[in-house]
Amino acid sequence: MVADTVSAVAPARPQIRIQGVVKSYAGRVVVNIDDTVLGASPIEGLIGPNGAGKTTLMRLIMHSTALDRGTISLLPPTGGEVVLSSQSSNRMAHHGVVKSNQVIMDFDRLTVLDSLLLAAAEGTYEQPHRIFSEKTVYRRHKDEIRHYLDFFGFADPTAFALSAGEKKLLDIVRCLLLKPTFLLLDEPTAGLPEDLTDKVMVVVRELAAAGTSVVIVEHDLNVIWNLCDEVLFMAEGSVILRGDPQSIRSHRTVVEKYLGEGHV
Repeated sequence: MVADTVSAVAPARPQIRIQGVVKSYAGRVVVNIDDTVLGASPIEGLIGPNGAGKTTLMRLIMHSTALDRGTISLLPPTGGEVVLSSQSSNRMAHHGVVKSNQVIMDFDRLTVLDSLLLAAAEGTYEQPHRIFSEKTVYRRHKDEIRHYLDFFGFADPTAFALSAGEKKLLDIVRCLLLKPTFLLLDEPTAGLPEDLTDKVMVVVRELAAAGTSVVIVEHDLNVIWNLCDEVLFMAEGSVILRGDPQSIRSHRTVVEKYLGEGHV
């Protein structure tokens, strides 16, 4: 386990560098990261006890939560640097950085198909008052949308997503349609049955194999151990360990602070 370093050479896949980032609430520091790189491995897991700062860190990356100080930058494989922490949150997808939602708040008033068409719409068509009359979006994306709906078992695209599991899957498909180069998944399999969890893992592996960097926060540790190439362990707002799943799983600090003896 060594400190993260970034060379002058462009990374092989998109990376996000977090430097001197601090976030506090009511005087309590919830994120405090000196220098960490995400995306060094195709699929990385971010684990830690409740309150470790995992979800807050993802929100800081997306700039949906403001930093107190520090810099978060995207390092594309083509070279250069995009300072995400100086961008508005609605510009993240433009740079290829996409995040799933831990708590699904939308999809209640749109059918399954309309929700995905809205996600797939290019900037020209993304306004809600135009999306429903814009057949171009449907023609361009219908095959891809149908593929994901069939894969995840949505029988009727004109219906509404009612259950938490359906909304979770719909949110994942929304992320995929945005064509991310760096995907942040916040508890993507929470509440899903085993067969659908396996399907989410298949999709994530395919995405990573195609060059997308993926970081997952997930409390189902079987997903972490079986899916991730590298695991980062957070505690008290900081990333204190990183390594392959087996080394993290058996590390004394992780066992004592998070897993407990029975999980080794």
